[in-house]
Amino acid sequence: MVDRINSQANIDSMLATFRQYQVDAAGKNTPQVLSTPTPDIGKPSFGDAIKTAVVQTNEVQQFASSLRQAYDRGEDVPLTDVVLAMQKSSLAFEATLQIRNKVLKAYEDILNMPV
Repeated sequence: MVDRINSQANIDSMLATFRQYQVDAAGKNTPQVLSTPTPDIGKPSFGDAIKTAVVQTNEVQQFASSLRQAYDRGEDVPLTDVVLAMQKSSLAFEATLQIRNKVLKAYEDILNMPV
């Protein structure tokens, strides 16, 4: 997922935007010709990336729950596998929660910007 976010095309696009801001901030009024953005076919949007992350987190949690239930029923499941699955589930949930908090904080910051 990180490879898709940090692709060379995205990095080049961000650099071009920063350079344009730098030119605007310096007071230079030389217009820079920017090409019309074309949609990236086959690349997920931000919403798709978040949806995929939530679905993967849910799958990890369901797997950990099924392992725990199998262990509780007395099936031949090693306790170490159950504990590792539960820890992975916990870490995935915490990471998803932190991402949600960061997105909400950024949204609130944008909302409170003076216009």
